[in-house]
Amino acid sequence: MIKKISIITVNYNNKDGLKKTIDSVVNQTWKDFEFIIIDGNSNDGSKDIMEEYRHSISYALSEPDTGIYNAMNKGIKAANGNYLLFLNSGDILLDSNTLEKSNELINGDYDIYYGDIVYDEITKREIRTFPNKLDFHFFYLHNLSHQASFIKRSLFDDIFYYNEEFKIVSDWEFFIYAICNRNASYHHMNIVICIYDGTGLSSNLNNHKLMHEERSATIARYFPLFAEDYEKLIELNSKRFKQFAHIKIHKVAWEILKGLMSLILLFLPKQKN
Repeated sequence: MIKKISIITVNYNNKDGLKKTIDSVVNQTWKDFEFIIIDGNSNDGSKDIMEEYRHSISYALSEPDTGIYNAMNKGIKAANGNYLLFLNSGDILLDSNTLEKSNELINGDYDIYYGDIVYDEITKREIRTFPNKLDFHFFYLHNLSHQASFIKRSLFDDIFYYNEEFKIVSDWEFFIYAICNRNASYHHMNIVICIYDGTGLSSNLNNHKLMHEERSATIARYFPLFAEDYEKLIELNSKRFKQFAHIKIHKVAWEILKGLMSLILLFLPKQKN
């Protein structure tokens, strides 16, 4: 039976995170959705969690995979919903009526509906909002959160599935190509969708080199005229990051810099989305 929304959860050896995610989904006030779990043959008790909640799961699969995007593609192929939300293990919907609010806003006019997130790191939480207008400049530096994006199922068949050769940026590749090359329509929903687990693969600073390499490959493949500009931008941002990191280890200099930045911000107009 076709549903309006399919929620796809990918998991591998994250039993506690999986239980958190499942609880946030099954406790929704609006329940007319499809719930899919793709597990990579975990050996930490995740399968027991899936069995415990089997009556609340529409489709479950546990078998070896070749990575997160291979697992997400399995979820896409199994999904019957018109729109897909990828809520990976550890990520949770903001509150019990999140899907109810989202359902009211998703009227089928757009290919992609996206909301905002709470970014949950080990030491702090912060709300991250996304702009109403998306363009190439936005994707040069940022990405949408797939944990807060409802993507029309047919887009994957019309464009392509996630690139399984990449380990980190296949969702970014899909978004930038769909929106900036294929003119996929989109709409920003001014609500927070999820609490995003900021301890994942793409959030790890040690993986940023690989992330930039994969992004560069995408730009070279689909936007070759901008490849040189992208490389220059990455180099500039890398130098700036190193400068800030160097200043930060010197306590007095860091406090002076923060004070100067705060003073400058007082005189600047507030940024609008």
